[in-house]
Amino acid sequence: MRRRDVLAWLGGAAACALPARAQSQAMPVIGYLGLESPGPFDSRLKAFREGLAEAGYVEGRNVAIEYRWAEGRYDRLPALAADLAGRKVAVLVASGGAPAALAAKAATKTITIVFEMGGDPVALGVVDSLSRPGGNLTGVSSLSVEVSRKRLEFMHELRPSASSFAVAVNPTSPTSGSQLRNLQMAAEALGVRLHVMNASKEEEFEAMFSSATREQAGGLVFTSDPYFAFRSTQLADLCLRYSMPAVTQSRDFPTAGGLMSYGGDFMQSHRRTGNCAGRVLSGEKPADLPVQLVTKVELVVNLKTARALSIDVSPSLISGADTVIE
Repeated sequence: MRRRDVLAWLGGAAACALPARAQSQAMPVIGYLGLESPGPFDSRLKAFREGLAEAGYVEGRNVAIEYRWAEGRYDRLPALAADLAGRKVAVLVASGGAPAALAAKAATKTITIVFEMGGDPVALGVVDSLSRPGGNLTGVSSLSVEVSRKRLEFMHELRPSASSFAVAVNPTSPTSGSQLRNLQMAAEALGVRLHVMNASKEEEFEAMFSSATREQAGGLVFTSDPYFAFRSTQLADLCLRYSMPAVTQSRDFPTAGGLMSYGGDFMQSHRRTGNCAGRVLSGEKPADLPVQLVTKVELVVNLKTARALSIDVSPSLISGADTVIE
């Protein structure tokens, strides 16, 4: 091959390589703001990626994801959200609850935000309405916060002779006030007293169980909060150690050995969040994407733990459970 032909071939090869390089540089980036750490969030991340793939996007192939984890520290969320917004990501996903959604909203008014949360996004001021979110936000909401009072009703069904129950609340959660009001109304209807105990740090958990035992509470009801949900193993261990029946929002709790859970289907909500993020990447505007409601709730009961706690679970409660762990 003559020198002139070699130079021409090299020039053509370089020209062909330019579009590929430009395409690689143009790969969209999702900013993912998480309340926790990737380990406890693994199953939720898998569901998110499945939803993203349904919309035509696969991490590492045609989309990149930058993760920021708050490690359970809600006070870290504003700085992490601002960091992602400063990187001009294509879409900002605020996953795991209202604190992440509110931090993302405060960080940017131009980047589209897709949230995943268990509370009412309208009541919390995240969006203007479900059908017309307005601004730069849309996302997915489940019923975990709204069904907090139902957890008390289930616990009362298990311990009908109990005159009082303990309630665990994370005071740093923006939904704690509304959940407490709902639980107080439920308690009045059931004719029982509530012992409200605050806990926003892991080192406060054991004192909470100890206090519930001293108060001779019939059981411990956890409000919906990601901080509790992602510490299910520790809470389940305390449940058994103190012989204190407890119910949380997340099936992770009875799976880890706790008694019972009642809350939204997190796999479904995270899958829908991934799909929504993919639709935004494909050009859809948040104003055209109504907030999706995941209305499915699931009851999970661990009968092995019930026997260990000498609790008789009624046949009606067992038949109504989505999952029964033997």
